[in-house]
Amino acid sequence: MKELILIKNGEIALKGLNRTTFEDVLLKNIRRKLADLGKFRCYKAQSTMYIEPQEDGIDLDEAVDRVRKVFGIAALTRACIVEKDFEDIKAKTVEYLKETLSEASTFKVEAKRSDKTFPMNTPQICTELGGYLLEQFPGLTVDVHNPQVTVMVEIRDFAAYIHAGQIEGAGGMPVSTSGRAMLLVSGGIDSPVAAYMMAKRGLSLACVHFASPPYTSERARMKVLTLAKKLTPYTGNLNVYVVPYTAAQEHIRDNAPEDLFTVLMRRSMMRITRVLCEKEGADAIVTGESLAQVASQTLKAIACTDAAQSLPVLRPCIGMDKTEITDIARKIDTYETSILPYEDCCTIFTPPHPKTKPHLDEIEAAEAGMPGLAELEAQAAAQAEVVYVNL
Repeated sequence: MKELILIKNGEIALKGLNRTTFEDVLLKNIRRKLADLGKFRCYKAQSTMYIEPQEDGIDLDEAVDRVRKVFGIAALTRACIVEKDFEDIKAKTVEYLKETLSEASTFKVEAKRSDKTFPMNTPQICTELGGYLLEQFPGLTVDVHNPQVTVMVEIRDFAAYIHAGQIEGAGGMPVSTSGRAMLLVSGGIDSPVAAYMMAKRGLSLACVHFASPPYTSERARMKVLTLAKKLTPYTGNLNVYVVPYTAAQEHIRDNAPEDLFTVLMRRSMMRITRVLCEKEGADAIVTGESLAQVASQTLKAIACTDAAQSLPVLRPCIGMDKTEITDIARKIDTYETSILPYEDCCTIFTPPHPKTKPHLDEIEAAEAGMPGLAELEAQAAAQAEVVYVNL
């Protein structure tokens, strides 16, 4: 039996005249995700997308697992392709769903008839096929309200399709339809979750990681690259900029008021990230900050941080508590990597009593007392190593 994957769009269906653009990007993202699995024909018709294997031996289970992580898909299902002939539909339903129906006690049949030339209407398909399945599986009874199995028959332009239930998709918008942004990734729990959430809203991403050897280790750097690899099923390929930040960080430590260190460091990182955004064609910065989680994430501290540069700063975790963030981290399989005990540069030189309500004028006065910082930031941006992390 030939099988394929049927895709149901999510928010894309609400788009107007530019809907085709979003659909084309989604198909492109699907093709990219499946490229190394074999040859597929991916196309759209009647508000549905089709992913049809063109070679024998393709691992369709793996294809389903990959596609369900592509943003822009509301639901998907693995289905059997049959002739638009009711006798063939009956025979293939029994063959294709034999194991599923044998293990169930209740079922119902639903049908969609997009091809109105098919000689049976929807109620007739449901009634006739349901009766036939009751004959073939004596242990089954019909339950139209809460069935264990819903047998679905779709009569479409090209063929008929049989399946038993949908798989929830990732939802959201196709990656790259909302523009491009640069993610600050430290190695903690929050930033990978921020990446996932903004990719779900259609952003394509690049990453920037600030390394401060010898205070941070090579293991900390590899931890970040591992996190980036775990994100690629959702985000696509990622460019990770590893910024050598030791000199700039030491300069702030040695020349600024201790209680302002954290906010001054965050502003410095924002300025460097702004430079890297120009290289990447990114129009926003993404962080994993959550309001009031730490001293640098109070409202006044965030305001001072944002004032360091002109690009919008997106904080998808801003209203979430740690439990909510951790739940998503577990879902996307980044949590166990994030909690590995390798320090990042945000945790070194942290003052014992950071100021939680800094004022912009005192922050700018402190920066005015560090005239060499701008040059160190420019050097750090210029020396950033780009690591390409692929699917």
